[in-house]
Amino acid sequence: MPIVKANGINIEVEEFGRKSDPTVLLIMGLAAQLTLWPKSFIDKLVEARLHVVRFDNRDIGLSEKLHSKRAPHPATAMTAIRLFGLKALAPYTLHDMAADSVGVLDALGVKSAHIVGVSMGGMIGQLIAADYADRVKSFTAIMSNTNNRRLKQADPRIMKELFGSQPRARSRDELIDRTIKIWDTIGSPNGGNDPIEFRQKVADSIDRCTYPTGVHRQIAAILATGDLRRWTQKIGAPSLVIHGSVDPLSPKEGGLDIAANIKNARAEIIDGMAHDLPPKFLPRITELVLGHIRAVEDGATKTRAA
Repeated sequence: MPIVKANGINIEVEEFGRKSDPTVLLIMGLAAQLTLWPKSFIDKLVEARLHVVRFDNRDIGLSEKLHSKRAPHPATAMTAIRLFGLKALAPYTLHDMAADSVGVLDALGVKSAHIVGVSMGGMIGQLIAADYADRVKSFTAIMSNTNNRRLKQADPRIMKELFGSQPRARSRDELIDRTIKIWDTIGSPNGGNDPIEFRQKVADSIDRCTYPTGVHRQIAAILATGDLRRWTQKIGAPSLVIHGSVDPLSPKEGGLDIAANIKNARAEIIDGMAHDLPPKFLPRITELVLGHIRAVEDGATKTRAA
């Protein structure tokens, strides 16, 4: 698990498969570490002869923490940025995080890749596909959106649960319980997670890194970047949008908006899926992602042959 220098900061990276195979760059979402990419999903991509790269975004996991950069509490940031336009409160934007992602490719010597982003990672992916078009073979957005405030937004009760002020957890077990409660709130009903295994996965993630301040800065970055559609509309790479029909955090209208703003994009709505990558729906997600990448690779092969 090497640390690479990307866009001037240290980024934790993991690689799977052969570097000679086409690369898939996986970009995780808000407050999410690289470990949230299911290993079974990665294994399927590698079995399909793909080189898979996943990494911790800045301010999360084992990547560099921007301790000297300050951001207000999420509730304050939402008010200041959305109502008063005080974008300077954000120490960086999603454009910087897009540059981090391209920096990872640079550090690994990868000229171009298939970009797959989840939630905030899908937002970052839109900016990469728009601003670094020559580095993108295909783009897939999962449970993401265009940050279009005119569309249906997350349930306010969920936002309060996620970002409202609450006392600091008094113990590791309490922090685990709180995290599981959040996943129960935003995750797919009857998603097929084994409760014991899932609790251990949450515990491992907390032990690997717990850094709420970094999450505040990531939230500020999303808010400060604003509506993505002017970039989304520039995307020319073959694009796939996957979204759950019952996503309470990022409603499906956001995913459909991505597809509507990219020429010839394909949208797939998975019935019953919410804001997670649960065992119940992972085979379908994997099938869609692999099918999309294979179609692009096959097309490129035919073009070269001609």
